[in-house]
Amino acid sequence: MILKKIVGSITILLLFISCAKEQKAEDFILKGHVFGTTYKIVYLNASENHQKSIDSLFYLMNKSLSTYIPTSDISRINKGDSTVIVDDLFLEVFKKSKRIHKETNGHFDPTVGNLVNAWGFGPNREKRNLTSEEVNEQMQLVGLDKVEIVNRRVVKQDSKIYLDFNSIAKGFGIDVVARFLSSKKIANYLVEIGGEIRAKGTKENNVPWVIKLVDPLKKDEIKGYKKINLSNKSMATSGNYRKFRLTKNGQKFVHTINPKTGYAKESNLLSASVVASLDCADVDAYATAFMAMGLDKAKEFLKNHKNIDAILLFVDKNGGLKEYKTITYK
Repeated sequence: MILKKIVGSITILLLFISCAKEQKAEDFILKGHVFGTTYKIVYLNASENHQKSIDSLFYLMNKSLSTYIPTSDISRINKGDSTVIVDDLFLEVFKKSKRIHKETNGHFDPTVGNLVNAWGFGPNREKRNLTSEEVNEQMQLVGLDKVEIVNRRVVKQDSKIYLDFNSIAKGFGIDVVARFLSSKKIANYLVEIGGEIRAKGTKENNVPWVIKLVDPLKKDEIKGYKKINLSNKSMATSGNYRKFRLTKNGQKFVHTINPKTGYAKESNLLSASVVASLDCADVDAYATAFMAMGLDKAKEFLKNHKNIDAILLFVDKNGGLKEYKTITYK
Protein backbone atom coordinates (compact mmCIF):
# COMPACT_ATOMS: atom_id res chain seq x y z
CA MET A 1 0.00 0.00 0.00
CA ILE A 2 2.82 2.38 0.95
CA LEU A 3 4.68 1.47 -2.26
CA LYS A 4 1.59 2.24 -4.35
CA LYS A 5 1.24 5.64 -2.68
CA ILE A 6 4.89 6.45 -3.34
CA VAL A 7 4.61 5.42 -7.01
CA GLY A 8 1.42 7.46 -7.34
CA SER A 9 3.07 10.52 -5.82
CA ILE A 10 6.07 10.21 -8.14
CA THR A 11 3.78 9.91 -11.17
CA ILE A 12 1.85 13.05 -10.19
CA LEU A 13 5.13 14.90 -9.58
CA LEU A 14 6.51 13.91 -12.99
CA LEU A 15 3.29 15.00 -14.69
CA PHE A 16 3.47 18.33 -12.88
CA ILE A 17 7.07 18.87 -13.95
CA SER A 18 6.25 17.89 -17.54
CA CYS A 19 3.33 20.32 -17.68
CA ALA A 20 5.46 23.07 -16.16
CA LYS A 21 8.10 22.61 -18.85
CA GLU A 22 5.57 22.44 -21.69
CA GLN A 23 5.26 25.80 -23.38
CA LYS A 24 1.92 27.17 -24.37
CA ALA A 25 1.30 26.98 -28.12
CA GLU A 26 0.73 30.31 -29.85
CA ASP A 27 0.69 31.99 -33.24
CA PHE A 28 3.73 33.88 -34.55
CA ILE A 29 4.18 36.64 -37.13
CA LEU A 30 7.78 37.39 -38.11
CA LYS A 31 8.67 40.38 -40.31
CA GLY A 32 11.91 41.82 -41.66
CA HIS A 33 14.12 42.49 -44.68
CA VAL A 34 16.02 39.97 -46.78
CA PHE A 35 17.21 39.55 -50.39
CA GLY A 36 16.71 43.27 -50.99
CA THR A 37 13.02 43.14 -50.10
CA THR A 38 10.64 42.48 -47.18
CA TYR A 39 9.35 39.23 -45.75
CA LYS A 40 6.44 38.09 -43.61
CA ILE A 41 6.19 34.66 -42.02
CA VAL A 42 3.04 33.53 -40.22
CA TYR A 43 2.87 30.18 -38.44
CA LEU A 44 0.23 28.89 -36.06
CA ASN A 45 -0.02 26.79 -32.93
CA ALA A 46 3.71 26.62 -32.27
CA SER A 47 5.61 26.51 -28.99
CA GLU A 48 8.68 28.49 -30.04
CA ASN A 49 9.78 31.65 -31.84
CA HIS A 50 12.07 30.47 -34.65
CA GLN A 51 13.37 33.92 -35.67
CA LYS A 52 17.03 33.13 -34.92
CA SER A 53 16.93 29.88 -36.88
CA ILE A 54 15.27 31.56 -39.86
CA ASP A 55 17.83 34.38 -39.76
CA SER A 56 20.53 31.70 -39.94
CA LEU A 57 18.88 30.14 -42.98
CA PHE A 58 18.76 33.54 -44.71
CA TYR A 59 22.45 34.02 -43.91
CA LEU A 60 23.32 30.66 -45.50
CA MET A 61 21.23 31.51 -48.58
CA ASN A 62 23.04 34.82 -49.06
CA LYS A 63 26.45 33.27 -48.41
CA SER A 64 25.79 30.76 -51.16
CA LEU A 65 23.66 32.51 -53.81
CA SER A 66 23.70 36.30 -53.46
CA THR A 67 25.27 38.16 -56.39
CA TYR A 68 25.14 41.33 -54.24
CA ILE A 69 27.68 39.97 -51.73
CA PRO A 70 31.24 39.98 -53.21
CA THR A 71 32.40 37.11 -50.99
CA SER A 72 29.45 34.77 -51.66
CA ASP A 73 30.06 31.49 -53.42
CA ILE A 74 28.28 32.59 -56.60
CA SER A 75 30.16 35.92 -56.71
CA ARG A 76 33.48 34.11 -56.41
CA ILE A 77 32.43 31.66 -59.14
CA ASN A 78 31.42 34.56 -61.42
CA LYS A 79 34.88 36.07 -60.88
CA GLY A 80 36.43 32.86 -62.19
CA ASP A 81 37.28 31.09 -58.92
CA SER A 82 37.12 27.40 -59.86
CA THR A 83 38.08 26.20 -56.37
CA VAL A 84 34.68 26.96 -54.79
CA ILE A 85 32.98 23.86 -53.37
CA VAL A 86 29.25 24.54 -53.64
CA ASP A 87 26.89 23.65 -50.82
CA ASP A 88 23.56 21.79 -50.92
CA LEU A 89 21.61 25.04 -51.41
CA PHE A 90 23.57 25.96 -54.53
CA LEU A 91 23.42 22.40 -55.81
CA GLU A 92 19.62 22.20 -55.49
CA VAL A 93 19.01 25.57 -57.18
CA PHE A 94 21.36 24.62 -60.00
CA LYS A 95 19.69 21.24 -60.60
CA LYS A 96 16.22 22.79 -60.48
CA SER A 97 17.31 25.52 -62.89
CA LYS A 98 18.69 22.90 -65.27
CA ARG A 99 15.38 21.04 -65.29
CA ILE A 100 13.22 24.12 -65.84
CA HIS A 101 15.66 25.44 -68.47
CA LYS A 102 15.03 22.23 -70.40
CA GLU A 103 11.25 22.22 -69.80
CA THR A 104 10.89 25.80 -71.07
CA ASN A 105 13.12 25.20 -74.09
CA GLY A 106 15.72 27.62 -72.74
CA HIS A 107 13.39 30.51 -71.94
CA PHE A 108 14.41 30.26 -68.29
CA ASP A 109 18.15 30.84 -68.22
CA PRO A 110 20.20 32.08 -65.23
CA THR A 111 23.17 32.86 -67.54
CA VAL A 112 21.43 35.80 -69.24
CA GLY A 113 22.99 38.40 -66.89
CA ASN A 114 25.81 39.49 -69.22
CA LEU A 115 23.30 40.04 -72.01
CA VAL A 116 21.01 42.10 -69.77
CA ASN A 117 23.92 44.34 -68.86
CA ALA A 118 25.02 44.64 -72.49
CA TRP A 119 21.59 45.91 -73.53
CA GLY A 120 21.73 48.50 -70.75
CA PHE A 121 19.09 46.97 -68.47
CA GLY A 122 21.57 46.17 -65.70
CA PRO A 123 22.48 48.25 -62.62
CA ASN A 124 23.88 51.15 -64.69
CA ARG A 125 20.68 51.45 -66.78
CA GLU A 126 22.68 52.91 -69.67
CA LYS A 127 20.53 52.54 -72.79
CA ARG A 128 22.31 50.77 -75.63
CA ASN A 129 21.51 49.44 -79.09
CA LEU A 130 23.65 46.43 -79.85
CA THR A 131 24.74 45.45 -83.33
CA SER A 132 24.08 41.91 -84.53
CA GLU A 133 27.80 41.18 -84.11
CA GLU A 134 27.69 42.35 -80.49
CA VAL A 135 24.59 40.25 -79.81
CA ASN A 136 26.27 37.18 -81.29
CA GLU A 137 29.32 37.83 -79.15
CA GLN A 138 27.25 38.07 -75.98
CA MET A 139 25.25 34.96 -76.90
CA GLN A 140 28.45 32.94 -76.57
CA LEU A 141 28.13 33.56 -72.83
CA VAL A 142 24.45 32.56 -72.61
CA GLY A 143 23.16 29.03 -72.10
CA LEU A 144 22.84 26.98 -68.93
CA ASP A 145 23.83 23.96 -71.01
CA LYS A 146 27.34 25.51 -71.04
CA VAL A 147 27.64 25.09 -67.27
CA GLU A 148 27.97 21.87 -65.25
CA ILE A 149 28.79 20.90 -61.67
CA VAL A 150 31.46 18.24 -61.28
CA ASN A 151 32.39 17.04 -57.81
CA ARG A 152 30.62 20.12 -56.37
CA ARG A 153 32.72 22.49 -58.49
CA VAL A 154 31.14 24.69 -61.17
CA VAL A 155 32.63 24.06 -64.60
CA LYS A 156 31.93 26.69 -67.29
CA GLN A 157 32.75 26.46 -70.98
CA ASP A 158 33.83 30.09 -70.76
CA SER A 159 35.08 31.68 -67.55
CA LYS A 160 33.17 34.89 -68.40
CA ILE A 161 29.76 33.16 -68.16
CA TYR A 162 27.81 34.92 -65.42
CA LEU A 163 25.42 32.96 -63.18
CA ASP A 164 22.52 34.81 -61.58
CA PHE A 165 19.78 32.89 -59.75
CA ASN A 166 17.83 35.99 -58.64
CA SER A 167 14.87 34.92 -60.78
CA ILE A 168 14.49 31.77 -58.69
CA ALA A 169 16.23 32.60 -55.40
CA LYS A 170 13.33 34.34 -53.64
CA GLY A 171 11.08 31.37 -54.28
CA PHE A 172 13.81 29.00 -53.15
CA GLY A 173 14.34 31.02 -49.96
CA ILE A 174 10.64 30.59 -49.21
CA ASP A 175 10.98 26.83 -49.75
CA VAL A 176 13.92 26.63 -47.34
CA VAL A 177 11.90 28.37 -44.62
CA ALA A 178 8.82 26.27 -45.36
CA ARG A 179 10.78 23.04 -45.04
CA PHE A 180 12.24 24.21 -41.75
CA LEU A 181 8.78 24.97 -40.34
CA SER A 182 7.50 21.58 -41.51
CA SER A 183 10.48 19.91 -39.80
CA LYS A 184 9.28 21.51 -36.56
CA LYS A 185 5.90 19.78 -37.01
CA ILE A 186 4.20 23.10 -37.78
CA ALA A 187 1.18 22.21 -39.92
CA ASN A 188 -0.16 25.67 -40.78
CA TYR A 189 1.95 28.52 -42.12
CA LEU A 190 2.35 31.17 -44.81
CA VAL A 191 5.75 32.42 -45.97
CA GLU A 192 5.98 35.54 -48.14
CA ILE A 193 9.13 37.21 -49.49
CA GLY A 194 8.82 40.16 -51.85
CA GLY A 195 5.36 39.14 -52.99
CA GLU A 196 6.17 35.47 -53.62
CA ILE A 197 4.18 33.14 -51.36
CA ARG A 198 3.97 29.57 -50.16
CA ALA A 199 1.26 28.38 -47.77
CA LYS A 200 0.51 25.12 -45.99
CA GLY A 201 -2.58 23.95 -44.16
CA THR A 202 -5.11 26.53 -43.07
CA LYS A 203 -5.66 29.45 -40.75
CA GLU A 204 -7.73 29.06 -37.57
CA ASN A 205 -11.02 27.17 -37.81
CA ASN A 206 -9.90 25.48 -41.04
CA VAL A 207 -10.16 28.74 -42.97
CA PRO A 208 -7.93 28.50 -46.09
CA TRP A 209 -5.05 30.86 -46.75
CA VAL A 210 -6.75 33.29 -49.13
CA ILE A 211 -4.92 36.33 -50.48
CA LYS A 212 -6.34 39.43 -52.13
CA LEU A 213 -4.80 40.72 -55.32
CA VAL A 214 -5.52 44.08 -56.88
CA ASP A 215 -7.53 43.47 -60.04
CA PRO A 216 -6.01 45.78 -62.69
CA LEU A 217 -9.11 45.36 -64.82
CA LYS A 218 -11.29 46.78 -62.02
CA LYS A 219 -8.79 48.89 -60.09
CA ASP A 220 -11.06 51.96 -60.10
CA GLU A 221 -13.94 50.10 -58.48
CA ILE A 222 -14.51 49.84 -54.72
CA LYS A 223 -14.14 46.06 -54.88
CA GLY A 224 -11.23 46.12 -57.29
CA TYR A 225 -9.54 42.96 -56.07
CA LYS A 226 -9.69 39.21 -56.56
CA LYS A 227 -9.23 36.38 -54.06
CA ILE A 228 -7.02 33.34 -54.58
CA ASN A 229 -6.90 30.27 -52.34
CA LEU A 230 -3.22 29.45 -51.73
CA SER A 231 -3.56 26.69 -49.14
CA ASN A 232 -0.90 24.06 -49.94
CA LYS A 233 0.21 26.07 -52.97
CA SER A 234 2.92 28.49 -54.09
CA MET A 235 2.59 31.70 -56.07
CA ALA A 236 5.09 33.96 -57.85
CA THR A 237 4.83 36.92 -60.23
CA SER A 238 7.21 38.26 -62.87
CA GLY A 239 6.89 41.54 -64.75
CA ASN A 240 4.83 44.52 -63.69
CA TYR A 241 1.78 45.89 -65.44
CA ARG A 242 2.46 49.25 -63.76
CA LYS A 243 5.84 49.63 -65.50
CA PHE A 244 5.68 49.74 -69.26
CA ARG A 245 6.46 51.81 -72.36
CA LEU A 246 3.74 53.62 -74.26
CA THR A 247 3.84 53.88 -78.05
CA LYS A 248 2.48 56.89 -79.95
CA ASN A 249 -0.83 55.10 -80.49
CA GLY A 250 -1.14 54.26 -76.79
CA GLN A 251 -0.05 50.60 -76.80
CA LYS A 252 1.89 49.32 -73.80
CA PHE A 253 5.06 47.22 -74.00
CA VAL A 254 7.67 45.90 -71.59
CA HIS A 255 11.29 45.01 -72.35
CA THR A 256 12.23 41.36 -71.98
CA ILE A 257 15.59 39.83 -72.88
CA ASN A 258 15.01 36.66 -74.87
CA PRO A 259 17.82 34.26 -73.86
CA LYS A 260 17.27 32.25 -77.04
CA THR A 261 17.78 35.12 -79.50
CA GLY A 262 19.77 37.63 -77.46
CA TYR A 263 17.51 40.53 -78.31
CA ALA A 264 15.58 42.88 -76.04
CA LYS A 265 12.10 42.04 -77.21
CA GLU A 266 9.24 44.42 -76.57
CA SER A 267 6.31 42.29 -75.49
CA ASN A 268 2.64 42.96 -74.88
CA LEU A 269 2.74 40.48 -71.98
CA LEU A 270 2.99 42.78 -68.95
CA SER A 271 3.04 40.27 -66.10
CA ALA A 272 2.75 36.56 -65.33
CA SER A 273 1.54 35.19 -61.99
CA VAL A 274 1.97 31.43 -61.56
CA VAL A 275 0.16 29.28 -58.97
CA ALA A 276 0.78 25.58 -58.38
CA SER A 277 1.12 22.88 -55.75
CA LEU A 278 4.89 22.93 -56.32
CA ASP A 279 7.95 24.46 -54.72
CA CYS A 280 7.89 28.24 -54.80
CA ALA A 281 11.22 28.15 -56.64
CA ASP A 282 9.49 26.32 -59.49
CA VAL A 283 6.66 28.81 -59.93
CA ASP A 284 9.17 31.67 -59.59
CA ALA A 285 11.17 30.27 -62.50
CA TYR A 286 8.09 29.55 -64.63
CA ALA A 287 6.85 33.13 -64.17
CA THR A 288 10.22 34.42 -65.43
CA ALA A 289 10.16 32.01 -68.37
CA PHE A 290 6.66 33.13 -69.39
CA MET A 291 7.81 36.75 -69.65
CA ALA A 292 10.59 35.65 -72.00
CA MET A 293 8.23 33.41 -74.01
CA GLY A 294 5.60 36.05 -74.59
CA LEU A 295 1.84 35.59 -74.47
CA ASP A 296 1.26 32.95 -77.16
CA LYS A 297 4.03 30.58 -76.11
CA ALA A 298 3.12 30.97 -72.42
CA LYS A 299 -0.49 30.02 -73.20
CA GLU A 300 0.71 27.01 -75.15
CA PHE A 301 2.97 25.94 -72.26
CA LEU A 302 0.03 26.15 -69.84
CA LYS A 303 -2.10 23.95 -72.10
CA ASN A 304 0.61 21.28 -71.98
CA HIS A 305 1.27 21.57 -68.23
CA LYS A 306 -2.05 21.20 -66.45
CA ASN A 307 -0.37 21.14 -63.01
CA ILE A 308 0.43 24.85 -63.40
CA ASP A 309 -2.07 27.72 -63.32
CA ALA A 310 -1.38 31.32 -64.29
CA ILE A 311 -2.76 34.82 -64.65
CA LEU A 312 -1.31 36.59 -67.69
CA LEU A 313 -1.86 40.34 -68.08
CA PHE A 314 -1.40 41.68 -71.59
CA VAL A 315 -2.52 44.43 -73.93
CA ASP A 316 -4.63 43.83 -77.03
CA LYS A 317 -4.23 45.45 -80.44
CA ASN A 318 -6.18 48.49 -79.27
CA GLY A 319 -3.92 49.03 -76.25
CA GLY A 320 -6.50 47.78 -73.76
CA LEU A 321 -5.46 45.78 -70.69
CA LYS A 322 -6.64 42.16 -70.87
CA GLU A 323 -6.30 39.01 -68.76
CA TYR A 324 -5.78 35.37 -69.65
CA LYS A 325 -6.18 33.00 -66.70
CA THR A 326 -6.40 29.29 -65.97
CA ILE A 327 -7.14 29.81 -62.29
CA THR A 328 -10.51 30.16 -60.56
CA TYR A 329 -10.93 33.10 -58.19
CA LYS A 330 -12.73 32.68 -54.89
